Amino acid sequence: MKASPVSSEPAPPFASEEPILLRSQDSRGVVTLTLNRPHAFNALSEAMLAALQRELDAIAQDQSVRAVVLAAEGKAFSAGHDLKEMRAAPSLEYYDRLFAQCSEMMLAIQRLPVPVIARVQGIATAAGCQLVAMCDLAVASRTAKFAVSGVNLGLFCSAPGVALSRNVLRKAAFEMLVTGEFISADDAKTRGLINRVVEPEQLDAELEKLVGTIISKPRVAVAMGKELFYRQAELGISAAYEAASEVMACNMMEEAALEGVQAFVEKRPPRWRQE
Repeated sequence: MKASPVSSEPAPPFASEEPILLRSQDSRGVVTLTLNRPHAFNALSEAMLAALQRELDAIAQDQSVRAVVLAAEGKAFSAGHDLKEMRAAPSLEYYDRLFAQCSEMMLAIQRLPVPVIARVQGIATAAGCQLVAMCDLAVASRTAKFAVSGVNLGLFCSAPGVALSRNVLRKAAFEMLVTGEFISADDAKTRGLINRVVEPEQLDAELEKLVGTIISKPRVAVAMGKELFYRQAELGISAAYEAASEVMACNMMEEAALEGVQAFVEKRPPRWRQE
């Protein structure tokens, strides 16, 4: 399905004006959001953050969506915040508002009831690396690279560090934050930042394998599981078990689980209702 424009912003001199975010949805309910600022390494401008927020808010209310793929055009996945825009009119009030806007968009990814998968074809730095870390899953080209490089400019990547430290072991995350050095896709997989690494020409096929597996499962079970997965991670172990037990009990009363268990007992494939 052809992607449709979501939002646009003024183009740089001598460049044609194009939408900064593209959206497409296939017949299975898989939505692809594509960052489309290749000339600016898909920097997360205020307009881009706002466009992503609008789409994520709309997806949250759309029961037909089963999964979201976050992709990008060009050589870079995202180089993070738009530094030129950030320096145009510096003030504490402006920076407070900008980083709050970014944080809200990042949290909207986690709050979606469906899995969000990053398709990483190129470099992901600073808030771009944060964007990968906030996605539930990530598939990357072997040529992709990752860094939280703000420290190289005198700006510690504090907000990206929140997401990074929830994906990567603390010492590995802190090393990335204080050195600003790039790591390879293979290293990112080893450290837990991404799930799968493939050759560039296999990226879409590998992504499709993952998406296909996810959407073959009942939407309600995935939605309940995703919400609990992130909520319990912030709790103590006793409270986490209490929350998990409550969710599992409610899940068991759902039509999909009742059918799935009955199918297992009867040794047949489950006949889940199309959602």
